Amino acid sequence: MLRSYLPALVFVLLGAGIGTLFAFANRMLGTKRRVPHKADPYECGLPSEVKHNFKFGISFYLIAMLFILFDLEVVFLFPVALQLASFGTFALIEIGVFITLLAVAFVYVWRRGALSWT
Repeated sequence: MLRSYLPALVFVLLGAGIGTLFAFANRMLGTKRRVPHKADPYECGLPSEVKHNFKFGISFYLIAMLFILFDLEVVFLFPVALQLASFGTFALIEIGVFITLLAVAFVYVWRRGALSWT
């Protein structure tokens, strides 16, 4: 039974050893001086002292959500593509319908201006 877990155990120990080695090398070989502005909090590309009336653009988040949406939908094509020969013509037609719906959704989002940064 130990033989089945031995490769995983070696992998974990090797990863922990290399991580420890890199952390130790960074502490020994890295620069020692402290830079005050590097310790300041920083979030989402803005300093933490943002004015209360600051309006943050939503375009980045909208494009990120659209990317995740379309990316997850395309992931459903991968299992069908692997077994397309066994599924036959029906699966090929269904993939065509699916890609057509994705293209229509993409054109709709594009025409609505969701992909522009301004």
